Amino acid sequence: MAEIIKIMEIMGTIAFALSGALVAIQSGLDVFGVVFLACVTAFAGGIVRDIVLGITTPAIFNNLTIFLLAMVVAVLTFVVAYIFRKKFNELKKRIETINNVFDAIGLAAFVVIGCEIACSNGFISNGFVVVFSGMITGVGGGIFRDVLIDTTPYIFKKHIYAIAAILGGIVYFVLRIQKIQTASLLSMLLIFAIRMLATKYRWSLPKIRIDSADAK
Repeated sequence: MAEIIKIMEIMGTIAFALSGALVAIQSGLDVFGVVFLACVTAFAGGIVRDIVLGITTPAIFNNLTIFLLAMVVAVLTFVVAYIFRKKFNELKKRIETINNVFDAIGLAAFVVIGCEIACSNGFISNGFVVVFSGMITGVGGGIFRDVLIDTTPYIFKKHIYAIAAILGGIVYFVLRIQKIQTASLLSMLLIFAIRMLATKYRWSLPKIRIDSADAK
């Protein structure tokens, strides 16, 4: 399990750092802003999770290697975007598609990591804590990212995002307590599939649209 968690952490960090860096570039941030937002996207959810679980020093502060990995991904993304800056706007739609794929990979990996860390820290009998830990690990970074660029967090307005994290967390918890070896893989595949299908078919939760004329 430790080896699997390490691989998923690397996958999730690369995916979320790339996702955060692309959003930062599209928002016109400088290189420091790109690196900072990439790291926030990759690690903020895990920091919140660790605080909730009572882990006094969040795990990322004891893992310089994974932090540097996120920084390197962000810098490389910035450099590539700078070199091809004239084509960046032309490729905007393709970039958004790539960003969605990497974001889905990061979400899937981090939800499973969050659930497993909760289980490993004595909460395996508390499904609510386990699922919440998975969800906040997966979506927390994106919430902080969007707040920092002054936009409504993505998970509250577009496609099915947090729901995918919750469903994946529930599946992981149920399979984990049944000691099914493929719990991680099945949960990740479910989350990834939901996110890709939601993006393709524009699935969204119901919301109320109030026209300005109706609001008067």
